[in-house]
Amino acid sequence: MSRPKFVTTILALVSLTTAGAGGQQPAAAPSGRAPGWVVPRLADGRPDLEGVWENNSATPLERPRQFADRPRLTDDELAALERRARTLITPDGEAVFGDGLYAALLADARPGGLGATGSYSQNWLPDRYFEHRTSLIVDPANGRLPPATPAGARAITAGVGRFGRPATSAQEMSLQDRCIHYGFPDLFAAYMSVYRIVQGTDSVAIQMEKIHDARIIPLDGRAHVSPVQRQYLGDSRGRWDGDTLVVETTNFHPNGNPMGGYSLLSDEHLRLVERFRRIADDTLEYTFTVDNPTMWTAPWTAVINWKRSRGELHEYACHEGNYSLRGMLAGMRADEAAGR
Repeated sequence: MSRPKFVTTILALVSLTTAGAGGQQPAAAPSGRAPGWVVPRLADGRPDLEGVWENNSATPLERPRQFADRPRLTDDELAALERRARTLITPDGEAVFGDGLYAALLADARPGGLGATGSYSQNWLPDRYFEHRTSLIVDPANGRLPPATPAGARAITAGVGRFGRPATSAQEMSLQDRCIHYGFPDLFAAYMSVYRIVQGTDSVAIQMEKIHDARIIPLDGRAHVSPVQRQYLGDSRGRWDGDTLVVETTNFHPNGNPMGGYSLLSDEHLRLVERFRRIADDTLEYTFTVDNPTMWTAPWTAVINWKRSRGELHEYACHEGNYSLRGMLAGMRADEAAGR
């Protein structure tokens, strides 16, 4: 693409509003298309995916063992989980992140925080929403991750930094702690898991709140860049398949795509296929397939229902070399000196 056309595309993306679905009524069925519901469309006829969306689902990535081959909860089981959440997850209690919330509710126990130093209070996090589904993973059918390869198992268990062995240098800290890259898809629900989508005729832009990563995805059929060009956000190419936006991303950096701090480390061989489909006025169905043969023995697919945000995307204000990195390393040295 020539420079003038590229500049024009970027200006068009920036100038588009994010309120493309403004004035629409809330949908009655968040998990599927409601009878009679019509997909909203932009002036070019494409489905309107624009706006700010959030992943605040309480559904765990993997299906808990006690549910075995049950992909859905009964109405009574779902109601019991919601009642338990109102009792155990209180605004003044320690914040509960990711799948820790679901595990605590199944155990019927008040969840703990991140450690002895404490964490946020739950009041700082958005409310989670509950679904009948027992896992985000839909393939394999058992709702569990496939076995990791030997290389994948070593990468997943060799974590360093906040949740692993003490880091000996800044370079051993995670990409998230260094404020370089948080990864996508963001599987760490309810912790600033917010996205803004802006559509243009030949490009789509997706901005992520955490570490303010932004992806500009061409839709004009161009080929991927040379495999020698490796990037933390990879190299994305999009296309429309009916009313579904399909995005394929390759050329990831060898340090991998940490998938929103979930420690599902990957490498440069990752091929990520994402599908975005509007299924209700307030719901965007986000499906992704991880194909990383050096890390996993088989591809796997998950579905997350993003909800339309009631707020805006805010500045994350995270940058490499901030003061907290020095503090975390100093704390690790103090722990080592104390024999902890």
